[in-house]
Amino acid sequence: MKIYTKKGDFGQTSLATGAKVPKSDRRVELYGTADELNSTIGVIKSFLSDGSALHSPLETIQNLLFELGSELAGFRPKEESCILEEDISFLEKQIDQMQEKLTPLKKFILPGGTKASSFLHISRTVSRRLEREMVRYKEEGLEILSPPMIFMNRLSDYFFVAARYANLEENIQEPTWTSRAKA
Repeated sequence: MKIYTKKGDFGQTSLATGAKVPKSDRRVELYGTADELNSTIGVIKSFLSDGSALHSPLETIQNLLFELGSELAGFRPKEESCILEEDISFLEKQIDQMQEKLTPLKKFILPGGTKASSFLHISRTVSRRLEREMVRYKEEGLEILSPPMIFMNRLSDYFFVAARYANLEENIQEPTWTSRAKA
């Protein structure tokens, strides 16, 4: 099977439904951002130590994002979303488990520390962008189901806590924000 089909050479692509749309279509933007987010997770995993507790949850998240990307591209074989309540609960459980080991926040932290932590912050911001795009799409009257919206909101929280946890695993001090106004 050839990777290139030449069908998209002039700015058109096909959604999972078979409908042809311009590559600037909002759905293409949505599933493209989901793919971008998934790619950032691949980078994160490459920087984690072999024994990191983050490997398995990140792999689960990658699989869920791939399914979500398909749904955003129009593929939904059932009336319900591919994102289930149990997927949201999974993120909440992961967040709670990591937070039990982290010191409570007393200052704002800056993205940084380990390479994995830095990329987890990038994932956090990309997930927030995807969430905003999904909200805009829904506000335009197009269908985005509730579970993916909740999942994306929780996912950015997960990435924030996971970034802190990645620094903890490597014994790296989190960079904190220093306000010039308070200095």
